[in-house]
Amino acid sequence: MEPTTIMAGASAIQGIMGFKGNRQAARSAEQVAEYNAQLRENELVLLQRRRRDEEATLRRQSDRLIATQRVATAASGVRMSGSPLQALADTYFNTERDAQRIQYASSIEQTQAESQAAMTRIAGRAQAASFNTAAFGSLLGAAGGFASAKQQEQILGQRQALFDLQQATMQRQLES
Repeated sequence: MEPTTIMAGASAIQGIMGFKGNRQAARSAEQVAEYNAQLRENELVLLQRRRRDEEATLRRQSDRLIATQRVATAASGVRMSGSPLQALADTYFNTERDAQRIQYASSIEQTQAESQAAMTRIAGRAQAASFNTAAFGSLLGAAGGFASAKQQEQILGQRQALFDLQQATMQRQLES
């Protein structure tokens, strides 16, 4: 077997292996990105649960405070009007304001988690596209290597034919 044929075959095999390897890397990149995005989405669910629990705890504590204020007001014999009523209203409105702050902070965290999940998927797709491009580059490189080896084989064949022709011509000249 001629060296150029071996070189052409090796180039083709190298290209095919590079193609397959890069295609597998592209699939793996997409799978890893999807897995990481799922983790971010799971984190989103946990953030929603935490917000719900924090808000429920705040409201329970507020209900206890309101109940304590009512009991204290009733025990003192004062009617629920004026300052005691204003204190209850302040407690209620402060509770609502605190609940809204919890909801707002949670919505920011949830938006960040959603954005991170989306960015993870986008980065995975970009990496996969890069690997796919490299895969096709491997095939093109192999085709170029194969063509180069065949061209070298043709050039060597032409040179050999020229050498043989020159040798035959010299032989004829020597015989005459």
